[in-house]
Amino acid sequence: MALRTLDSLGTLSGKRVIVRCDLNVPLKDGTITDDGRVRASLGTLNTLINAGARVVVISHLGRPDGEVKPEYSLAPVAQRLSELLGKSVGFAPETTGPATTAAVGSLADGQIIVLENLRFQAAETSKSDDERKAFAEQLAALGEAFVSDGFGVVHRKQASVYDLPQLLPSAAGTLIETELDVLERLTEKPERPYSVVLGGSKVSDKLGVIEHLLPRVDNLLIGGGMLFTFLAAQGHSVGKSLLETDQLDRVRGYIRDAEARGVNLVLPTDVVVASGFAADADHETVASDAIESTRFGADGLGLDIGPDTASAFADVIAASKTVFWNGPMGVFEFDAFAAGTKTVAQALTEVDGLGVVGGGDSASAVRALGFTDDQFGHISTGGGASLEFLEGKKLPGLEVLGW
Repeated sequence: MALRTLDSLGTLSGKRVIVRCDLNVPLKDGTITDDGRVRASLGTLNTLINAGARVVVISHLGRPDGEVKPEYSLAPVAQRLSELLGKSVGFAPETTGPATTAAVGSLADGQIIVLENLRFQAAETSKSDDERKAFAEQLAALGEAFVSDGFGVVHRKQASVYDLPQLLPSAAGTLIETELDVLERLTEKPERPYSVVLGGSKVSDKLGVIEHLLPRVDNLLIGGGMLFTFLAAQGHSVGKSLLETDQLDRVRGYIRDAEARGVNLVLPTDVVVASGFAADADHETVASDAIESTRFGADGLGLDIGPDTASAFADVIAASKTVFWNGPMGVFEFDAFAAGTKTVAQALTEVDGLGVVGGGDSASAVRALGFTDDQFGHISTGGGASLEFLEGKKLPGLEVLGW
């Protein structure tokens, strides 16, 4: 079967269309600090508005764990959506209920409303099929068609992602179409040389993608907190750096596998070691096999790849035709430890081919460091979903759309 797209829903003018977006944006004191996901939703929403649909937007924000927590309200998101769309966007302070039903029922053609945070309802993320379905039925009563466009949640078996599209005529939005097109280019017939750059804090978060991609890539570059498990697997001391000792044997296996397959496994040759985890921590750059030789001794912890490594990574990226990057190279939130991530991001903007930023912290990092979305071939809206797709896993939210 093929993915059902908007065309499959027929004429939408005058119809109430529920759209599952991923508007899970970072907030600080009620202000959105990165509106990338809101902007990413505009394509589908404008298409529906221009078609005369009566648009009902649903999303989660944060992890309120089934409780109503004002700091996770979608009200600021509705306001930002209004600014970006250039038209009034309604907001329903309850996800479901008589007031919400009335507000949705009063929509005119081309109007739009955002409902309050789905995860204020415990049933949204319930492990019970019956609980999820009951909540999905409440949501389905608000619409006549459903559009799934929250790529960042399609790997979740949740009420609004998995159960709801089974209750209404349903299709994928343009954002999901775009994401899948890019991911297929990364997995089916990538233009070579093909390089994957992995960072972030834990090796365990990336085990599946490493295993699945090793037979497919030409270069695998390892940075971020996970690099220390690779260094330890080679017998190097890493001080108090992040280390997953339970993954050492598996990582040794990856190192052997890469060598056997002729994959160029690029590990850091130098790291920035700090006295502690703080923005103003004392730090120095040393060879990656000499982390405990700094004045901090065994108490030092690595917080970024070093400049030589960053330069080497940039060279590999520059020579590639296809690059997928997921996970910062260091603690980019601290200026002193952001250089590695910034160098990799800059190199990705200069790829003569397809350069993909794999969502999550990577997307936040490039924006925080001053880059704009249009400098990259693609910035994914789904870190976890992208990784699971690249692992070859089935994604429940796509399967129910015919994928």
